[in-house]
Amino acid sequence: MQWLSRESYLENIEQAVAYITKNIKYEPEIGIILGTGLGGLTKDIQTEVVLSYSDIPHFPVSTVESHEGKLIFGKLGGKSIMVMQGRFHYYEGYSMQDITFPVRVMGAMGIKTLLISNAAGGMNPQYRKGDLMIIDDHINLLGTNPLIGQNLDQYGTRFPDMSEPYSGRLIELTENIALENKIKVHKGVFVAVPGPSLETRAEYRFLRLAGADVVGMSTVPENIVGVHMSMEVFGISVITDECFPDALEPVDVTEIIETANNAEPKLTLLMEKLVEKL
Repeated sequence: MQWLSRESYLENIEQAVAYITKNIKYEPEIGIILGTGLGGLTKDIQTEVVLSYSDIPHFPVSTVESHEGKLIFGKLGGKSIMVMQGRFHYYEGYSMQDITFPVRVMGAMGIKTLLISNAAGGMNPQYRKGDLMIIDDHINLLGTNPLIGQNLDQYGTRFPDMSEPYSGRLIELTENIALENKIKVHKGVFVAVPGPSLETRAEYRFLRLAGADVVGMSTVPENIVGVHMSMEVFGISVITDECFPDALEPVDVTEIIETANNAEPKLTLLMEKLVEKL
């Protein structure tokens, strides 16, 4: 994992932005990050431009199954959007600079609203596989922070406030949308761990005792950088497996992706309606 100087990192952001803006005809208003098995939202986008990560200067390339590795530009709910179909994880060997590079690019392009989805394991006994949970807060147990190093002063303060990491306004909007459309949603705390191994029974007990409702391996770095860049951030998790220590059953990635795909229509509806209301 290579850590770049502030000057080199800023130059990389500028080069990526220059390449993207050369290939699109409008300025996107909203950024969306799609997680494991949740790429189906792209079917409802009036797509105008698709760029492969591998073609964008300095963009990482996802190595994880079900992460397509494409930037999609188009219209959704009457809004201009920029969608990441596939994200990057710490366990892939990327630095925090790499993982959050796309969010930096979004911010540099003027995006002020960031919507993040992920697949997560449910530890709250009231949650069931296939449920949705709006992220109200998070716990960072990745062992690092994307803001470590020289601060990018032009993008944000050295010590960003994290008292409301996920927008209360967007949470309320989504809760109302869910109510109107009879979609069951929970609201709770997401904890990020490095992965890639799933947790042991003792670890699930520890994380639940710490106050987490679901556990995953992403989202928190993107959120922190989004907040640093004064974005309004919304996060939502699809519960892909039930992580109850006293009744823990083995799971594999195939099952997790299948559960995410089955829950996708509910998530897609919520996301579309939320974008419409922004």
